[in-house]
Amino acid sequence: MKSHCELFKKSCVSCEKGVPPLQGEALTLLYQQLDKGWKVKEEHHLEKEYPFQNFKEALEFTNKVGELAEQEGHHPDIHLSYGKVKLLIWTHKINGLSESDFILAAKCDELRRNV
Repeated sequence: MKSHCELFKKSCVSCEKGVPPLQGEALTLLYQQLDKGWKVKEEHHLEKEYPFQNFKEALEFTNKVGELAEQEGHHPDIHLSYGKVKLLIWTHKINGLSESDFILAAKCDELRRNV
């Protein structure tokens, strides 16, 4: 498992409109710190699907992600269905990826380990 510790310790920071989204090496360096299963889609957003035994477990995780998103002020798209939760994360203000997206991804993985 890759180390997420440095990202997990940080807090999401509101991004200013007009700041360029991460690309290339800067994006790759952050991506390499995430746990297995995350995908970078078109250098625009992060995506991961978490498996669960049933709907109840998936819903519990969804609610915990919602609480985390409110605390961090950074909100993913959440797709809940029986036995799985899919997260899509990107910074809407810049229509791409920022460091906060990777921070939230690492925090979601930590939540999953504890559900």
